[in-house]
This record gives sequence, structure tokens and C-alpha cells, in this order.
Amino acid sequence: SLVLGTGITISSNHWIMAWAGLEINTLAILPLIAQSHHPRAIEAATKYFLTQAAASTLMLFSSMTNAWYTGQWDIAQLTHPTSCLILTSAIAMKLGLVPFHFWFPEVLQGSPLTTGLLLSTIMKFPPMTLFYMTSHSLNPTLLTCMAISSAALGGWMGLNQTQIRKILAFSSITHLGWMTIIIAYNPKLTLLNFYLYILMTAATFLTLNTIKATKLSTLMTTWTKAPSLNAMLLLTLLSLAGLPPLTGFIPKWLIIQELTKQDMAPMATMISLLSLLGLFFYLRLAYCATITLPPHTTNHMKQWHTNKPTNTSIAILTTVSTLLLPI
Repeated sequence: SLVLGTGITISSNHWIMAWAGLEINTLAILPLIAQSHHPRAIEAATKYFLTQAAASTLMLFSSMTNAWYTGQWDIAQLTHPTSCLILTSAIAMKLGLVPFHFWFPEVLQGSPLTTGLLLSTIMKFPPMTLFYMTSHSLNPTLLTCMAISSAALGGWMGLNQTQIRKILAFSSITHLGWMTIIIAYNPKLTLLNFYLYILMTAATFLTLNTIKATKLSTLMTTWTKAPSLNAMLLLTLLSLAGLPPLTGFIPKWLIIQELTKQDMAPMATMISLLSLLGLFFYLRLAYCATITLPPHTTNHMKQWHTNKPTNTSIAILTTVSTLLLPI
């Protein structure tokens, strides 16, 4: 159902079809969030359902308003200003952009790591395609404001988190800010940023899933399980932060270049400085994963070294998410 809903939304030209695909997607992911029957998982599923249903309804409302005024049901021909405004907020709710970001860390914290991966990658794909198709008619000033505030809040709120899934949720919000700031000027860069973000996040989530770490204190002692995998996790995290020799720098570089071409150098400066906040919590994750050894008086048990070979997909994803730019 996930694949079907995503496929329907991505390939549709008509607003009703796009809406139907989004609804199928929402209903398909709910059992995956709530599968552990833990109260927090149920709460996460409920929060997810409410926000996504509200966002889908808003999207339907904006397209109906547009059809009412212009007679057009085509996605690419969204022209009425009120519709554009409502659609922007609907897509922001779908993706978890500031000021509609509050549900995302909570939902990610309540769901298992694999579902968290689905939520932060595949579930963002259909709204992203709608964003891409309507980007030429949305209000650039509003998008820029939302992008800057996403980068700021994603960075600030991630600073004092100890749960890894919440940290990854705030990193996702920051990345969405980078994608949003450029979508009105060069939507292809948004898609490039999104694809590379999917690669790096998938590598991170799958690595964490292998070593079964969900909070920073357990991450401290997991280096004995798979040392080489943890060493590569360091590089993947720095790539997510966007440090130059690694893959994560490509979209940042191109976006800053495009923004300066558009005479938006102050915005480029601001969003670059705000990405330093993100760098801080990625470095905290990296320190806990690889750079520091826990003291020997720790009350945590040392974990057994696993001799299982690393999953091929993790190996490929990690390699790609660190080495694309050097290659």
C-alpha cells in the first residue's frame, strides 16, 4: 500500500488522485508505527494520523478553491493566490516544516528505527513531488521565511536531545529548510538535496538498527559490537552535517551558489550559519559513537563483538553517502 500510494501521488496530474495517494500512504504507515502496541507507539500513530489527515484535507481544500475560481484541476496550474497559500501550509504539515513541525519528533520517537526510516524518507516523497510540481506558483518570500525558521528551530531544538531518533527528526527538519529555500528558484536542486538526504539518512538509520542503539548512553558502549561500522557511522554523520569532502556538501554548495546568483547572499549566509547548530549535534552523535571511549567505571555492560558480516545495502549506502563528492 505504501508503494501504491506513493506511486499514485507521484504519477498523478489531477488533484483528487494526488490526495487519494496521500491518504493511502497515511493509512498504510499507521500499523507500522503502532506495531509494538506500546502506549507511546499508539500515541505516535494517533498524532501522525491527525496531522496527516488535517494536511490532506487542507490540500484538498486548496485544490477545490483553485478549481472553483479557475476551473482547473491540473496540479501544475495552481494559480489562485489563496489556494497557493493554503497548499503551502498543507505541504508544510505533510513534511514537518516549521511552524508545523511539532508532530515529527514525537512520532519518530514513538516508532521503531525501520519505521522511522520510512517516515523520514519515503513518506516525504509524495508531498515533495507535489511541492516540486507547484513550486513555480508559490510565494517565494513565505517559503524563504519558513526555510530559515526550519533551519533555526531544527538546529536549536536538537541541541539538548539525548534520544537519537529525536535528533534525527530535528536534522530532518533542518534539511527540509535547505530544500525549501531553493525550491522557488531551482526546484531540481531541491530534488537533488532530497535524494542525497535519503541516502545519508538511510545509511544512518540502518547502521543504528544493526547496532540496536536508540539513545546516546547506549551508543557509547556499542562500538565493541561492530567497530568498522561505527567508524563509518562517524563519516556518515559528518556527511549529514554537510562537511566539505563528503557527499552532504554537494547540495549545500550548489544551493548557496544558486542563492548568491539570485542576489540572496544574506539568506545564504544565515542558513549556512544556522547549519552550524546542526553540526553540533551531529558531532555529539559522532563523539558518542566513535571518538570517545566510555570510562571503565561505567555501569553499562560491554557488548559482544558480532561476527556477522555487515549488510550489503548498509555498506553501499554508507560508501555512497560519504564518497560521492570526492568521486
